[in-house]
Amino acid sequence: MPLLRPQLASRLLQANAARYQQIAPRGARWASKTSSGEYADRSAQPAPKASSEDPPMARSSDSGMIRQEDPAEGLVDHQPDYHAPIDHGTSQFSPIPKRVMDGSEPGDITPAAVLSGAPVDLQARTVRIYRPAKTATQSGDWHGHHWRMDWDILQKGHRWENPLMGWQSSADYLQGTHLNFSSKEDAILFANKQGYEYFVQEPNERRIVPKAYANNFMHSPKRLKKIPTK
Repeated sequence: MPLLRPQLASRLLQANAARYQQIAPRGARWASKTSSGEYADRSAQPAPKASSEDPPMARSSDSGMIRQEDPAEGLVDHQPDYHAPIDHGTSQFSPIPKRVMDGSEPGDITPAAVLSGAPVDLQARTVRIYRPAKTATQSGDWHGHHWRMDWDILQKGHRWENPLMGWQSSADYLQGTHLNFSSKEDAILFANKQGYEYFVQEPNERRIVPKAYANNFMHSPKRLKKIPTK
């Protein structure tokens, strides 16, 4: 700018200022030419469809964009449909129930599954009632004082090996679940109340025979079954 003449520089500044002062009209209506060469007003064209019930290329009314709901449509039903197939959906790994808990079971105890709404996969499971054995690495027998209930392993539990750690995974969500009871009768009563199929596994009692070092020198009138020197 300093290299130009002062008069020429002032003319350029005035021309640029007048150019930027032009403001585009805000209420302009754009028109397009038709096949005959005339300009067509877009406001006369049909409005887009407001709902799927309107026929194709039908001009909707002024209030067509706002769809009013009926009183029946305004009340949304949030209650589940118990007769729908999706609510009773099972897979090929689900166990087959021996009986459905509908309140017609024999006995005086009404299964809790009738009112709790437990899934069919839980009602059809078989539980095992047993008393845990003493751990081989421990000398205490405290864990053998109570009775335990756990869910039997599914025959089709969809087991797979974890590719990262090599752990055994399963689709059985009750695989690592167990309940402890103080007696066998309490566990059986709980299984009957829930409507579970159960079987009792009796523990192997350890028989302790009294021993003494002096028995090695006792007189036996018959042939010795055990020779202490060998």
